[in-house]
Amino acid sequence: MTRTLLVAGTASHVGKSTVAAGLCRLLADRGIDVAPFKGQNMSNNARVVARPTAADWERTDSDGTTGGQWGEIGVSQFVQARAARITPTTDCNPVLLKPRGDGESQLVVHGTAHDHVPAGTYYEDFWERAREAAEASYRRLAADNDVIVAEGAGSIGEINLHDRDLANVETAAFADADVLLLVDIERGGAFASLYGTIELVPPNIRDRIVGAVITKFRGDPSLLEPGIEELESRTGVPILGVIPYDDPGLPEEDSVGLPGTDERGVVGGDDGVPADRRIRIAVPRLPRISNATDLEALADEPGVSVVYVPVDDGDAAPLAGIDADAVVVPGTKNTVDDLLALREAGFDDALAAFDGPIVGVCGGYQLLGDRITNAALEGTGADDVVDGLGLLPVETRFEGDKRLERTTVPVDGTASPLLSGVDGTASGYEIHAGRTTAVGDVTRPLGDSSAARGRILGTYLHGLFDNESVRTAFLEHVAATAGIDRPARATATAAAEADVTGATPYDRAARLVGENVDLAALGDPFEPN
Repeated sequence: MTRTLLVAGTASHVGKSTVAAGLCRLLADRGIDVAPFKGQNMSNNARVVARPTAADWERTDSDGTTGGQWGEIGVSQFVQARAARITPTTDCNPVLLKPRGDGESQLVVHGTAHDHVPAGTYYEDFWERAREAAEASYRRLAADNDVIVAEGAGSIGEINLHDRDLANVETAAFADADVLLLVDIERGGAFASLYGTIELVPPNIRDRIVGAVITKFRGDPSLLEPGIEELESRTGVPILGVIPYDDPGLPEEDSVGLPGTDERGVVGGDDGVPADRRIRIAVPRLPRISNATDLEALADEPGVSVVYVPVDDGDAAPLAGIDADAVVVPGTKNTVDDLLALREAGFDDALAAFDGPIVGVCGGYQLLGDRITNAALEGTGADDVVDGLGLLPVETRFEGDKRLERTTVPVDGTASPLLSGVDGTASGYEIHAGRTTAVGDVTRPLGDSSAARGRILGTYLHGLFDNESVRTAFLEHVAATAGIDRPARATATAAAEADVTGATPYDRAARLVGENVDLAALGDPFEPN
C-alpha cells in the first residue's frame, strides 16, 4: 500500500515546502517511487504543467474540447516534483486559489481557472467539488507511487476551519496519512505553538502525529533539550529533529517572503561584493504581485541586488535614493488595479524619467503598454479602457480564457540591446489572460511573446532569467550602461563558493533534512538504508 506522510505546520512559512522537497529527493535517490501532493494551495506563484487526461471537473473550451494539455499548479509542488525526479502534473496540486485582492481569489481546479470567488462563496458553493477533485488526484498519484509526500497549508490547528480544511484535515483522512508537524523557532514561542497545535487538532488527527520538527534554529541545539523533554512528556509526541536556519535555494511559494508593499527590501545583497561593483535592479512591490520567482535567478547572481520598492508608502519619487541600474516590473494577478496603484504612487513619472533598461514580465509587460482594453474584466471597478504607462507601443485586450503553455521561443539578440549577442532559444512558460498587439514600431527579440523598443523590453515568458544566456547578456548590458565592473562569477567571494559540491537546491534540501531529522523514527520507507 502507498505510504503517505503529511508535512503539516503550526503556521504558514515554517518550512513545510523545503522539508517536503527534501524528503522527495531523499526517497527518489533511494529508488523509491515518490510524488508530492498538496490538496489545496493558495499562491500567486504558479507553474504550467501537464494535465492528466483523467482529470475531471474541467471547463469545456470554446472549440468543444475538455480542458487542454496544460494547467497551472503552485510553484512548491512543481519544485517538489522535480525533487522527486518526476514530471509534475496538475494532480500534484489539484486545487489552487490565486488571491486577487479584496478577499477574492481565482479558483483553479485540475489546472483550469474557474470563477473568481470570495472565501465564503468558495466554502458554500465549491468546496465539496474541490474536495472530490483533490481526492481523485490523490488516488491517481497513489496508484503509481510507493510514497506520497503531502504538504499541508498554513496551520493544521485552525479550529475554525477543521470541518473544511482540505489541505490538512481532509487530506490526512482520505490519504490515511501520518503527520509530521513543523514549527518555526525563529518566530518565537515554538514550544507553545507546538503544544497548542497538538491540543487543538481533532482527535483523529492527533492520533496521526508521528513526530515534530523544529525548523530555522540558530545556535546550539543543546539549549533546547529541557523544552524538548518537557514537551515530549506533556504530549507524547517525539521531537524528531532540529533543522538549522539555512536556505537551500528553492523558489518561494508565495509573497510572504517578500517585503511588504509599504517597505523597501533587498534580496541578494549578502555575497560580499562591494557596493561599487554591484548591479541594483529595482522591482516595484506590486500589491498583487505574482510569480515573483522570476527575479530569483537575478538575485542569485554574485554582485546583483534586487531592490523591492514600496508602492503604497506615499513616496512621491519612488525610485529616488535607490541608485537603480535597471528596473524589472514583475507579474501581477490583477494588472489593472496594480497599474492604477503604480500611477497613484508616482511610478508612471518615475519610470518615464528613468534612463536605464526596463523589462516587464507578463503583467509587467501589459502595464508598460499604451492601453488596456476590456479592462473591466480584470480590474475591480475599472473603466473599459485604461491608459498604460506608455513606455511600449502595444495594447493589451483582456479575454476570458487564459493562455497556459510551457514554451520555447527564439532569441534574436540583434532585436534588443538588452539581449545583445544572444541567439538560440529561451524556455519558460506563459500564463496570462490578456492578448497584446503592437500599435507602433517594435522588435520581437523573444518571438511573438515579446515586444521591444530601445531600452524597453516586454515579454510574456516567465522564467526568462532562468535562461543563463539571456540572464548573462542582460546583466552585462546593465553593467556596461551603468559603468559597473562586475566580478567574474567564478571568483565572486566565499558566499558564492560556499557549496563547492555543485549540489542543486533539491540536493541541499535533502541534505538539510537527512542530516537533522531522525528519519528512522518514521519507519519504512523513510528509514535510511
